[in-house]
Amino acid sequence: MSVPTSMRVGPFTATVLVKKKYLIFYFFLMWVSMIPILLEFWFYWQWLWDPIRPVHFYIWLPLLVFGMYVTMVFTSLFFAKILLIIVNSIHEPREGVFLRDASDKDYRYWSLRNTIKRWPVWLAHKFPFPFLDNVCFKLFGVKTKFTNSLFEGWVDVEFIDFGDNVVVGQSSTVQSSVIIGNLLIIRKTVIGENVRIGAHAIVMPGTHIGKNSVLAANSVTTVEQELEAGWIYLGVPAKKFKKNRFFEDGLEDVLGQVGDVEETRKKYEQLYIKRYDKHHTSYKERKELKKEIREEERKRSEET
Repeated sequence: MSVPTSMRVGPFTATVLVKKKYLIFYFFLMWVSMIPILLEFWFYWQWLWDPIRPVHFYIWLPLLVFGMYVTMVFTSLFFAKILLIIVNSIHEPREGVFLRDASDKDYRYWSLRNTIKRWPVWLAHKFPFPFLDNVCFKLFGVKTKFTNSLFEGWVDVEFIDFGDNVVVGQSSTVQSSVIIGNLLIIRKTVIGENVRIGAHAIVMPGTHIGKNSVLAANSVTTVEQELEAGWIYLGVPAKKFKKNRFFEDGLEDVLGQVGDVEETRKKYEQLYIKRYDKHHTSYKERKELKKEIREEERKRSEET
């Protein structure tokens, strides 16, 4: 489903501010990212402004604004990366369970890292094309591919590895850190290839989702939960529902060539689901049907 740019989410950073002095980094990045665009506009003005024939100045102005915005994003990313290298050399980011208190060094530096990332992440997110979000992810240490669709959910910007062809549903959340009570938990989250995360689902820190799996909409994993490859999980907390047949080998050959989408659905249901309209069946028939479906799922599980 397409989503208006104003509703797009993408990378996110926590808003926790342990110390007010960390805002110096935030304001520094805002200031330094605006210097190049002011210089660009000055050169543009010197080159094209003509009070007698100003038409060329205004014709090319939208292209200049586009270039200025991209320049501002990359400038903020560049200096944010330099600051992160310096900060991480002083205290290296690490996984663990830390006290949510200013006296805890890991908690302070986690807050500082998020403060540094916040301005470039916000700038990249407001851009109408998602490639700048991908740049943010990669530059800040998230392992991802351009085949992934991560821009309709909130995705943390450190300690996350994505496989190929991952889809994150609208308003879902993929976290590598979470505050629970007076504790900060940081764990590496790993999402395998061909994984689908449904709308409004929550992936807690440390979750490992195996390849070809589905986390259903509105489901929630627990911290460090292991989701087995090739299964559909749903619920709070997420539990196995049934095998995921959508990525199995040879499925297209089994379905064969059909005329339209409705025929494809019917043939798929005949082969895998055997769904019937409830108002056409009695209670006893529905009960027998459920029993048959469970037996088929058990046989498929034993075969795999």
